[in-house]
Amino acid sequence: MRGLSSLASRASPAIKTISEEAYNHRKFNRENPTKRKPKAALSLRSTDKFATPSRGKSGSKSPSLSFNSNILISDRNEEFRVKSVDHQYISEILSRKDWFLLINHEYKAKRISLNPRLLVSILQNQENPLHPLRFYIWVLKIYPLLAKNQSVRSALANVLYRKGPVILSVELLQDIRNSGCVITEDLLCILIGSWGRIGLSKYCAEIFGQISFLGLSPSTRLYNAVIDALVKSNSLDLAYLKFQQMPLDNCNPDRFTYNILIHGVCRIGVVDEALRLVKQMESLGCSPNVFTYTILVDGFCNARRFEEAFKVLETMKERNVSPSDATFRSLVHGVFRSVDPSKAFELLSRYLEKEAVLPKVVCDTILCCLSDNKMPKEAALFLMKTREKGYFPDSSTFNITVTCLIRGLDVNKTCEILDSFVEQGLRPCFNTYISLIEALFKAGRDGEGNCYLNEMLQVGLVSNAYSYNMVIDCFCKASMMNRASETFREMKQCGIDPNIVTFNTLISGYSKNGDIDKARSMLEMLLEHGFKPNVFTFSSIIDGLCRAHQIGDAFNCFNEMVEWGVAPNAITYNILIHSLCVVGDVAKSMKLLRRMRANGINPDVFSFNALIQSFCRMNKVEKAQNLFVSMLALGLIPDNFTYCAFIKALCESGRLDEAKELFLSMEANRCIPDSHTCNLIIDALTQQARFEEAKLIARKYSNQGISPNSIPVL
Repeated sequence: MRGLSSLASRASPAIKTISEEAYNHRKFNRENPTKRKPKAALSLRSTDKFATPSRGKSGSKSPSLSFNSNILISDRNEEFRVKSVDHQYISEILSRKDWFLLINHEYKAKRISLNPRLLVSILQNQENPLHPLRFYIWVLKIYPLLAKNQSVRSALANVLYRKGPVILSVELLQDIRNSGCVITEDLLCILIGSWGRIGLSKYCAEIFGQISFLGLSPSTRLYNAVIDALVKSNSLDLAYLKFQQMPLDNCNPDRFTYNILIHGVCRIGVVDEALRLVKQMESLGCSPNVFTYTILVDGFCNARRFEEAFKVLETMKERNVSPSDATFRSLVHGVFRSVDPSKAFELLSRYLEKEAVLPKVVCDTILCCLSDNKMPKEAALFLMKTREKGYFPDSSTFNITVTCLIRGLDVNKTCEILDSFVEQGLRPCFNTYISLIEALFKAGRDGEGNCYLNEMLQVGLVSNAYSYNMVIDCFCKASMMNRASETFREMKQCGIDPNIVTFNTLISGYSKNGDIDKARSMLEMLLEHGFKPNVFTFSSIIDGLCRAHQIGDAFNCFNEMVEWGVAPNAITYNILIHSLCVVGDVAKSMKLLRRMRANGINPDVFSFNALIQSFCRMNKVEKAQNLFVSMLALGLIPDNFTYCAFIKALCESGRLDEAKELFLSMEANRCIPDSHTCNLIIDALTQQARFEEAKLIARKYSNQGISPNSIPVL
C-alpha cells in the first residue's frame, strides 16, 4: 500500500515567487510617498498531470476601494466623483496635524460626499480611535444634522468602545479648539457612554465635574449619560450619588433616569429598591413605560420571584401598556435561567393556560429554550398542545424544535409531527430535512428517508455545492457509498463543480467503510481537479489505512504530510495513537503523544483515553493514573470512557472502594455518569452483596433519567 500513501507526493508543494507589485499610495506631498510591501503567494508547482494549480489562486491584484491613486490632494479635479471610500487614505489625513484643513479640502473638491452610510463606513474602518472622533467632530461642524443621525452616533460609540478609550487630554482639547470646533453635549454623551462600557467610572465622574471648562452646563441629558455609564461600569453607589446631586444643578430626573437606576438595581437582584424607585417616579408624574416593566420582569426573575414577574404582566394589562417582544423574552429566558428547566417549563405552561390568546413570541421562546436544554419530549408536548389553541411556529422556531426532536425523540413521532405541520403549509429548511433523513437512514428506514429526500429535491433545496456535499455526507454516514457516488455524479451532471469538501467527504466515507481503492481513486480525482490535499484529506486516508491494519502505510502517509506543507492536527495524531493501542504497541503510542506535545499540538480527551484504556486493560492502573493527572493539568475534563476504564480495572483488581470513590467524584469533575458507567459500579456492588449502596446509586440516577440495571434483593 505504499503506492496509496505516496500518491499525494506526485504533486509536491513549493513556494513560487510571483511578480512583485509595489505601488505608491496617495501622498500628502510629492516628496514623501507611502509604499506598501509586496506580497508573495503560495502556489503548487506541477510535477505531473495530477498537480494542476488550485482554483481561485490567481495572483491578480485586489480591486481598489479608494480614490484614483493618481489624484493628489493638490489636484483640482472638480468633476471627480468618489464611488467608494479609501479608508487608509482618510486615516492618513486624520493622523496629520492639519487634518481639519485637509478633510475640508477633499470635501470642497467633491472627493468626499456625506451621507449616513458613508460616514458609518469611515467611522467603523479606522484603527486609531482618535481618527473617527476627529472625523465626527469635522462632520459636527460641517453638517450638524447628519452628526445627530442615530446610526452615525451608534457607530462612533461602538468604535470608541472597541478601540478606545479616547481620553480628553489637554492636547486633544487644544487640537479641537484650533480646528474651530467644540465639544458639544451630544459628543460628550457619546464619550461618557464609551468610558462607562469600558469601566472607567471614576473618569466619567471626574470629567462630568469639569464640564464647565468645556463650555457646557449640567443638564438632565448629561446626568442620564453619566448615571448610565456608572451603572454599566458596576458603580451603582456613584450613580446614586450623581442622582442625588441632580436637584442641586436644577436638573429634574425623568423617566430615562429612573429606568437606568431601576435596571442597575434589578441587575444585582435588589428588586425592592427597584419598586421604591418606581413609586418615587410615579409620584413625580412619570408613568412607568414598557421598558420599566420589562426591566422589572427581568429583575424579579433574577431574584427568583416568579409570581411577581407574572403579576407585572397583569399590571401592564390593567394600565394598557402592551408588553413588547423583549418583555416576553425577558420573562421566558429569566425563568429558564433561574430554575431547573423542568420547573421553568411547568411555571410557564401554567401561565399560558390562563391566557385566552397565546402570545406567539412566548411560545417561540419556550420552544427555543426547551430545544437548547435538550428536552424533546416536553417540546413535542408543548408544540401539539399550543397548536390546539391556535399557535403556529415560524419556520426558524420549527426547524430548531424539529432538530431537537430528531436527536432525542422516537423517529416515528418526529416524522408524525413534521408531516402534520408540513400539511398546514410550513416548510422545513434544508438542515432539518437532512438531519431527519440521516436519522432515518441510521435506523435502517431507507424508504422513508428516500421519501423525504425526494421531497427536499422537489422544493429545490439541493441546488449548490454545499447542499450536495451535505447529501453526500448523509449517505457516507449511513455507509451508503453507492448512493453517495451516484449523488456525486448527479452533482457534476447538473453543472455544479465539486470542491475540496466534496472530495474529502467521499474519501472519508470510503476510508471508514474500508474501501481503500475507492479512496485512492477519489484522491486522484481531487488532484486532477487542481485541489491540494489538506489535513482532513490526509487524516481520512490515514484512518482508512489504520482500519485496514496497514499501520506502516499510515505512518508513511503521515510523514508525507510534511512534504506537502500540511501540519497534522490532534485528530490525525489521535487516529494513530488509537490504532497503535489497538494493536498493542502502547510504547509507540506514548512516543507519539510526546511528539504531539513537542510539536505544539495539545492532546485532547481522546488522545489520553486510548492510552488510559490500554494501561487499564494491562492492569497498569498507576501508569493510567499518571496520564489522568496529566489530563487534569492540561485543563481537560475526563469523560465517561475515561472513568469506565478506571472503574472496570479497579473492580477487577478487587479495589471496589476506590472504584466507588472515583465514581462518586465524577460529578464534581463536571462529568455526569451515563447508564453504562452507572451499571458498571452497580453490578460490581451487587456482586459483592452491597445491595443498599447499589440501591442508593440506582435511585439517584433513575431520578435523572438514567436507566440502571435491575438490582436483586432490594
